[in-house]
Amino acid sequence: MTFSEFKKYIPKIEKIDLFGEKAHLELSPKFRTNELKQINFAEKNPKYAGVMALFYPDKHAETRIVLILRKTYKGVHSAQIGFPGGRAEHIDKDLQETAIRETYEEVGVQPSNIQVVKKLTKIYIPPSNFWVQPFLGHCEHTPNFKRQESEVEQILEVKLIDFLKKESLTSQNVTTSYAKNVEVPGFLLNQHVVWGATGMMLNEVRLLLNKVL
Repeated sequence: MTFSEFKKYIPKIEKIDLFGEKAHLELSPKFRTNELKQINFAEKNPKYAGVMALFYPDKHAETRIVLILRKTYKGVHSAQIGFPGGRAEHIDKDLQETAIRETYEEVGVQPSNIQVVKKLTKIYIPPSNFWVQPFLGHCEHTPNFKRQESEVEQILEVKLIDFLKKESLTSQNVTTSYAKNVEVPGFLLNQHVVWGATGMMLNEVRLLLNKVL
């Protein structure tokens, strides 16, 4: 789909109701669903983060969404696929500003070039104790991406048509620092399995787009 075609649907995307936790649960690993039922959020005192599902035209005017492969490090999200974004800082007036600032820091998209379309459904991530607020946004022009070398291993530019294919939905066995050889639902995008919180947030994006496109 060309980006000019995609932009015609933005007013509809702005008005459509969110799918909420229902969308997240469709792509939630079973162990995560059970874990969330037992959490006392008041006791956890979670931190907050903002992330951006950013759509843009590539050099051929086709619509893409950007994801990142995080660096390998001693942390729960080591070497995982995610949205550009990160932890809220005291300099941010709100989580939307957090998402925009972190997108600039991680992949180099100028804040003035990001137009936020919609606030999506927030999600809690138990391993890192974060409430994450995702936003759906777009750029009018092809970004000049520049990865943050200290945190980002690779920038992934995913075609919208590939993301929306039924064949992109998958189920894989994965092993992480907090789960061993577990089956998880997710997306197969650019030869990477995207699961967990990112997969759950992506599923709401998928359902929104499928309803209006």
